Amino acid sequence: MAPAMGLKRSAAAAAGAQTVTLPAPAVRDAVRVAVREATEAAAPAPIRVPAAAAPAVARDGVLCLEEVDGRRFSYVLDGPGTSVKAKGSASFGPSFKAVPLQSPLPPVEEIMSFIRSYVVPEGFPDSVTPSYVPYMSWRALKHFFGGAMGVFTTRTLLNSVGVAQSRATSGAVAINWILKDGAGRVGKMLFARQGKKFDYDLKQLRFSGDLLMELGAGIELATAAFPQLFLPMACIANVVKNVAAVTSTSTRTPIYKAYAKGENIGDVTAKGESVGNIADLLGTGMSILISKSNPSLVTSFAFLSCGYLLSSYHEVRSVVLNTLNRARFTVAVDSFIKTGHVPSLKEGNSQETVFNPPWRHEPVAIGSRFGEAFQEPASFVAIRPLFEDERYIVTYNPTKDKVYALLKDQAKPDDILKAAFHAHVLLHFINASHANLNARKRKKSNQSYQYNPLNMDFLPHIEESCKIVMSSYGIFKKKARDQGWIMSESLLNPGRARLCGVVPQ
Repeated sequence: MAPAMGLKRSAAAAAGAQTVTLPAPAVRDAVRVAVREATEAAAPAPIRVPAAAAPAVARDGVLCLEEVDGRRFSYVLDGPGTSVKAKGSASFGPSFKAVPLQSPLPPVEEIMSFIRSYVVPEGFPDSVTPSYVPYMSWRALKHFFGGAMGVFTTRTLLNSVGVAQSRATSGAVAINWILKDGAGRVGKMLFARQGKKFDYDLKQLRFSGDLLMELGAGIELATAAFPQLFLPMACIANVVKNVAAVTSTSTRTPIYKAYAKGENIGDVTAKGESVGNIADLLGTGMSILISKSNPSLVTSFAFLSCGYLLSSYHEVRSVVLNTLNRARFTVAVDSFIKTGHVPSLKEGNSQETVFNPPWRHEPVAIGSRFGEAFQEPASFVAIRPLFEDERYIVTYNPTKDKVYALLKDQAKPDDILKAAFHAHVLLHFINASHANLNARKRKKSNQSYQYNPLNMDFLPHIEESCKIVMSSYGIFKKKARDQGWIMSESLLNPGRARLCGVVPQ
């Protein structure tokens, strides 16, 4: 017989404790009951939801709602037994279905949605910058004119090489065509050495590339007048057009990057190229229809070239970049000197000059060689003390009417920016001095007078510019950053020359 054990229990009805003697199995059962009662007493009371607050699924079989591209759907139970009860007694249907909460889209909107999936990035317009739409509009128009021009140039080349009139054997035609394409590839390879210039003057090179593209198209059309010169003319045209193609390819990614918000550069690039291809195909189709009526090549070329170049110009002008190359830096500094205001990104880009012909005079040179900046040693000795604490030297050469910023070998990107800022400040003083002297001379002589810069003492202007730069360069940097300009990187394309080992006085 199992031994008996004593157990003290509390009773709700008794005021004191009472000892009860139970067999061992009964003791184990009593302990289990006591532990269960203690656990249930310590656990929080379950929250009972009123019947009115029960989920809608308990009444109409709705599982959840979903929204896709602005359209809302309701997922409901499909089949018998759509009521949902407590776990263990629930009765679900065999499946569920999606029920649209809006009426189906009209066919036109369905088509537009399909087209948008090919021509605009996902999340448009929030996924791109505001200037994306005008850029892509002008880009599409440019590709439309380019595709139309391609029909006329290809037809002319084929006629000139002798395919249409069967004046040459197929072997000769193939050789000429291969030589033409080979010359173009050589030109593309040679022009690729321009390297970082594609980053410095992105807009200027892009527009220049489109000018070259039209020049190449013009040379191809000219083969119709000189078919006997097909090979040299076609080679030259193909070299020019391939150089333009390198320029377009090299500047494409930085432009798309400027429009992408977040990590969607690939999507923006893909949709941009899709827009260009669609416009190119439309232009090609239109040109095929027009070419059947044999229009004048000169008239067609003039019209299509004007449309192409006008579209290219506005396309480049619509690009908004937040870096400072020479053109945008000149706009920012000139505005700051005249008004104390640094233009916004949109203002600065809109005022940038996108076409710089080779013969245009550049009044400021950065990173120049010593022999270009100074005429005689006396000029260098006179201004050197003013720049002992700087990593650059700024001077003015009156014979070339140009301000030079010479960089020392310790110059960092910020020193290059400061040197360029100083050069523009000095240029402002010199231009103002020229204008004042010319005005006084004209007033005295009552006739037109042009002041000779060789007669000007520019040392006081350099001294004054040093004072202005010392007090205003920091302000300019702060205002430029506030407007969104990136000041940490210098895209001013300075020369490679650096001053080193300057002999102290």
